Amino acid sequence: MILSASRRTDIPAFYSEWFLNRLRQGYACVRNPMNPRQVSRLELSPQVVDCIVFWTKNPAPLLGHLDQLEQYAYYFQYTLNAYGPEVEPHLPPLNARINTFLALAETLGPERVIWRYDPILFSGAYSPEAHLAAFARLAKALRGHTQKCVVSLVDSYPAKNGKSLARLGAQMPAPDALGRFFASLAGIARQNGLALASCAEEFSLERYGIQHNRCIDPDLIERLIGCPLRVKPDGQRPGCLCAKCEDIGAYDTCPHGCVYCYANFKPGAIARRCARYDPASPLLCDALTEADQVTVRPVRSLRDPPQNAQQLSLF
Repeated sequence: MILSASRRTDIPAFYSEWFLNRLRQGYACVRNPMNPRQVSRLELSPQVVDCIVFWTKNPAPLLGHLDQLEQYAYYFQYTLNAYGPEVEPHLPPLNARINTFLALAETLGPERVIWRYDPILFSGAYSPEAHLAAFARLAKALRGHTQKCVVSLVDSYPAKNGKSLARLGAQMPAPDALGRFFASLAGIARQNGLALASCAEEFSLERYGIQHNRCIDPDLIERLIGCPLRVKPDGQRPGCLCAKCEDIGAYDTCPHGCVYCYANFKPGAIARRCARYDPASPLLCDALTEADQVTVRPVRSLRDPPQNAQQLSLF
């Protein structure tokens, strides 16, 4: 099993204690977002968790506890943008986040800390030229501490983040201007030793040297664990090439308040759910009730040891 922690919320930033408790207890519970009374219980032992993929804008709270992850393979998707507080209002200062990135990469190595410059939002304050200047500054600061940068354009969902994006004056450049932007972005990445990849974009950017990315990346995981995997596609949304994973996060539990977010866009719900946070609970920002139907979800390792590894295991 590949464990995602989490596409739905920032577990390293806000819920590291809960996460480490779940690993110690050997399981976590996840409420079905479409049917809240259905709860899945997932085993989290090293025997079934092949890799943990962390998604975060601020892993500093977890940085001093990485020794507790020694039995697991893992890597980080680290979002690092240069937006102001009108877009990302509740993040630490940019320099602090850069320093955290550098410290994490020095601990884990550059392959295991993937930089995400996303989502890319265009507006009067954030023109293509402004993004290119910010990207160049960040790429220079992170040079040698990461091997890949993942980019994506902001997605507008009218019922979720549409009004917030409209207030910012978000608008998409014309196709030719967008092409010039990506060509320049790829050039900056190459100058700083970075591979540039796109996330869940249905259109191709390969003409600029930008490949489609797999954020839940079986190739990277196989390198980390030294063993082939038997994986299935996840297909979270059109254009997504990720391998299938299990996510233990919960929607409306991220206090970062980023205006482009479509997973956490209800301030009232976020406040209520965060108030229920209990590091000892099997559910994130929640508790089991007698009305819940808890089912043990069957999970297993996806490892497929090569023949020589199987032979060696006999001795």
